Amino acid sequence: MEADKMESLQSRVKATLDKLRPYLQADGGDIDLVEITDDFIVKVKLKGACHGCPFSMQTLKGGVEQALMKEVPEIAGVAAV
Repeated sequence: MEADKMESLQSRVKATLDKLRPYLQADGGDIDLVEITDDFIVKVKLKGACHGCPFSMQTLKGGVEQALMKEVPEIAGVAAV
């Protein structure tokens, strides 16, 4: 992917994560963008109370992934690292 398009994609992903961050922080957690792969998988790191939480996969798939795919349609999925 061209550098300009990847930079735009990364910027939109970060903006969406910034919208979600307050909800995670309210429960003592947080999220960081690790990378966006060539096949449009967004890799994130859950931190704080979200790391190791039994509901973290629900949060990741039902919350973060859904929001990212709605805001950034190019995204194919989200994975925790």
